[in-house]
Amino acid sequence: MANGGIIGPVNTVNAAVCQAEQITTKTSSGSLTTQPATTSVSVLVVAGGGSGGPNIGGGGGAGGLRNISCISVSGSTSYTMTVGGGGAASGTPNTLGASGANSVAGFPSNPITSTGGGRGGVTFSSFSPGAPGGSGGGGANSGPGGSGNTPPTTPPQGNDAGQGLGGASGGGGAGSASTPNGPGTPISGAGLDVSPTYGNIGPTCSVFAGGGGGGSNTGSAYPGGPGGGGDGATSGNAAVGTTNTGGGGGGSACGQGASGGSGIIIVKEPAISIPKTAPGVWSMNSVYDFVSNDDWVVTPELVSATGGTITTSGDFKIHTFTASGTFSVTAGAGAIGAVDYVVVAGGGGSGTPGAGGRSSGSGGAGGFRFSANPSCNPQGGPAAPLNSASPIRVSVSDYTITVGGGGAAGSSPSSGGANGTNSVFDTITSTGGGSFTSSGGSGGGGMSNSSGGAGNSPATSPPQGNGGGTGLNDNSPGGGGNYVGGAGGGARAAGASASSSSPYGAAGGAGAGVQGFGTSGENCGSYYYFSGGGAGGGQSIKGPAPGFRSAAVGGIGGGGNGQISACTTGGAPAQAGATNTGGGAGGAGCNPSCSGGTGAAGGPGIVIIRYKFQ
Repeated sequence: MANGGIIGPVNTVNAAVCQAEQITTKTSSGSLTTQPATTSVSVLVVAGGGSGGPNIGGGGGAGGLRNISCISVSGSTSYTMTVGGGGAASGTPNTLGASGANSVAGFPSNPITSTGGGRGGVTFSSFSPGAPGGSGGGGANSGPGGSGNTPPTTPPQGNDAGQGLGGASGGGGAGSASTPNGPGTPISGAGLDVSPTYGNIGPTCSVFAGGGGGGSNTGSAYPGGPGGGGDGATSGNAAVGTTNTGGGGGGSACGQGASGGSGIIIVKEPAISIPKTAPGVWSMNSVYDFVSNDDWVVTPELVSATGGTITTSGDFKIHTFTASGTFSVTAGAGAIGAVDYVVVAGGGGSGTPGAGGRSSGSGGAGGFRFSANPSCNPQGGPAAPLNSASPIRVSVSDYTITVGGGGAAGSSPSSGGANGTNSVFDTITSTGGGSFTSSGGSGGGGMSNSSGGAGNSPATSPPQGNGGGTGLNDNSPGGGGNYVGGAGGGARAAGASASSSSPYGAAGGAGAGVQGFGTSGENCGSYYYFSGGGAGGGQSIKGPAPGFRSAAVGGIGGGGNGQISACTTGGAPAQAGATNTGGGAGGAGCNPSCSGGTGAAGGPGIVIIRYKFQ
């Protein structure tokens, strides 16, 4: 028997949960496992489209489409997803094809079934009407179309097909019914755009379940509906419905109808943010211990701050500093006050060619360091290996932000450029890019057979950059004439070394691309890149200059292109690193007299800070 103390269950501090939105696409049957904190999902279920008919046959109806939200699920649980196939086309001119197969999202609390699209009607000894289904199959020559939304659902999963009137009609679609044939060209049923819920997804730009076009006996084909519907044909075989859209297959006037497109299932799990909790009754000693270790529950006080250029993205504020300044935190501290960051130093400048060496060392990229919470700001792209995943904990205070400048170009012939300068935020320092043989965040490219500079200097983990490439002075009898500098290193890759064979030029090391930190940097797809190395420059007598110039490309992330001149032309000026990317400068071109080519400056750096504000 025990006495005294607090009687009850063992108490625990429940950690905060921050789970990113996740969209999963199932293009074939299988299982789907939810994320640990997921309790509800939205789901798009599209069934297989019906086949089109032969002999002035109707277009296949689109597979049923159902878009349902707020379905209750359990976290870390596997659910069966069945994706319906498209209906098969008939093998002979006077036989019926098949309707599409159903798709089913197997959530026990609310299983969602979409019905396969109806097959198109056929003309032979008697008219066979279009079949019913998710959307109805089109009517054949003077035959009726099939009914859509069969069996009925709310909202409707599809639409009816029109009647053939002296020709075939198209299949119905999820977004609209098809029109009868005549007068004029029949219009196949349109699919439905689901981009407001799921973004740009799928093979037909987020539009699914379009009806197939009917077989045309008028000399011009009847198109399928937007959303994967196959086009009808006047002769020969019609077009199949697009795979994984639920589009109906096209019908044909004098050939075979086509198969419908297979269906698809898309599941969206919402982003979840749950603060730290500590339920139950606690002793004062326990509370004191947790507070001392900065692990106690605090009243959520989200970060509020000023400084830089401020933009908003969802629940996050982004502060972008393109010049030195102050980041002033006015609210939020401890775990609540953890901020993500991108800190990019200035890129290195490139040298100016001169006597004794007709090549130009290029600039290395400024050091690149960043941290993004892997749950709330996942970085699965180009910069993922460089994510420290160690956000900075801020307090109510002022933080000096230093944005490094790009290194200057070489000031006189045969002189190297200057290194870029450092960028700093709190405990994070990114080192300026090197120039010529100098080390730095990323190393500069060498010239005249010199090795490039070392990268990631001083060393950080993950590394802030890579080394530069080696230059080339190839004046060997009968095979010489290439004087090309090595390329500067970038955040993700080392700079290339110059070569005595095609393509001669040295490409700059690739930079790193991030998401969720605004739109600064060099854009490519959905990523914004920083810290690309400058390409090598110089002279080559091996062919026309443009062929070599194209090979000396700066690294993505603002690296300057290298200029490689032919022996009969004046030296071309180098290309600077792009502003506020930390890109290294490209190398300059040079003619045999070493006139005309001048180095360039590296790109200034940038500091970006991101935090949750609501």
